[in-house]
Amino acid sequence: MLMLSPSLFITLQRFYDACLAILMLCGLVVIRGVPFSQPYWILSAVSFLVIATTFKHVGLYRSYRVDSWLSEASRILWGWFLTLSILVLGGYVTRSLSYFNYRVLLLWAVVTPLCLVGSHILIRYVLSRMRASGLNSRSAIIAGAGKLGTRLALELMNSPHMGVRVLGFFDDRLGLRAKLSVTKVMPTSVQGTASLVLEALPEVSRSAFPGMESIHGTIDDIPAYVKKHRVDIVYITLPLRAEERIKKLVNDLGDTTASVYIIPDIFTLNLVRSGIQDMNGIPLLAIREDPFLGWNALAKRLLDIILASLILILVSPVMLAVAIAVKLSSPGPIFFVQRRYGLHGEEIKVYKFRSMTVCEDGDQIAQAQRQDQRVTAVGAFLRQTSLDELPQFINVLQGSMSIVGPRPHAVAHNEHYRREIQGYMIRHKVKPGITGLAQVKGSRGETETVDKMAERVKYDLEYIANWSLWLDLWIILQTALTFFKNFVVRDEKVY
Repeated sequence: MLMLSPSLFITLQRFYDACLAILMLCGLVVIRGVPFSQPYWILSAVSFLVIATTFKHVGLYRSYRVDSWLSEASRILWGWFLTLSILVLGGYVTRSLSYFNYRVLLLWAVVTPLCLVGSHILIRYVLSRMRASGLNSRSAIIAGAGKLGTRLALELMNSPHMGVRVLGFFDDRLGLRAKLSVTKVMPTSVQGTASLVLEALPEVSRSAFPGMESIHGTIDDIPAYVKKHRVDIVYITLPLRAEERIKKLVNDLGDTTASVYIIPDIFTLNLVRSGIQDMNGIPLLAIREDPFLGWNALAKRLLDIILASLILILVSPVMLAVAIAVKLSSPGPIFFVQRRYGLHGEEIKVYKFRSMTVCEDGDQIAQAQRQDQRVTAVGAFLRQTSLDELPQFINVLQGSMSIVGPRPHAVAHNEHYRREIQGYMIRHKVKPGITGLAQVKGSRGETETVDKMAERVKYDLEYIANWSLWLDLWIILQTALTFFKNFVVRDEKVY
């Protein structure tokens, strides 16, 4: 089923808005028969930057799923007003207003916001039709079958344009009811959990939810259900006074890549001061979302492409020499290709220069250790200097990895540590990286104990929570310094 990337869509939307405004200016200049001279070129470039900045500042680029067209139109008008104010002020300070045709500028100021509003309404309509037909949809479950949960389900089911398919409810009160009408076990239900008809809880009516006639289990059953059915969204509608139950559920969902939202009840709204989205009057508190959206995603991807391309060009002679050395040093392939987890926990193939006499990629993989007999003489040097990681810049260009991010681990190691370390799978909300905060902080190499891996995961989650482009650049600089240090100081073995 088609799934549009929110970050890519927002980035394209920002480009589209800025480009539409510039095209309107160019069209009006041509229609009025005014020469498109240098001042108009400068105005176009400046307007592009100002529009992209002000529209983001007013909060225009929110999800169409949870925002009304009226609020979106008001933000477009407010953003356009700020844009004109900045441009007029800049023109006054630079004394450049006299270079422009006032009729063109006046028409541009009036027509552009109308076109922007109209285009956004059209986009909303197209997306709503796509979602109504099943395209770009996401699956969801609701934790809590009370009044708030059932109201949310009704809103979602009565709003097919939002593209959210509600699979069912989970509620702890099932165990407290004496009279439960137990039906057949659904084929897709969690193993060992009976499906219960919705009439088991008075707030839930079967007739109100056609096609969704079962409560799948208790709150404790949610993580297993989410993993088995690859659920995209978990809405938590439990009362916030159930703090411990909510904390446990959120922690347990750290072993999944599902987005998690808390929907606070009306009695606790005064306790929430930030991070709330609105969906037809229902507040959504984002607990875990994709960290890279809009310009952030574009900036990070451009940084990856530019740096990876430059590095591959610069080190191509080195890579050729390493490839020859690996081939001559021991029998086996030049590259070691291993399955690892990438973005959203999907398997990817990661490339490295082979540094061992074996190419393990099974259910049981022994980590490399100091004085490991499997490491070849050439491999020891490659590991010491991190030259074995160079082929991963190919992964970066392919888009399966980033230069900076949590280091990818073998699938076997992921399956082991996701059961041992709380929140381990949250690392996979972003692309894995060649280097990361954990590596420059000293948490690199062999992780022979769970505590050492937990330390690495702590830094990975800190990176995700505090990401900025400057942090990426700082990590890249620190990694470069470490590389040159290890290249010179060869007695410091790094595995």
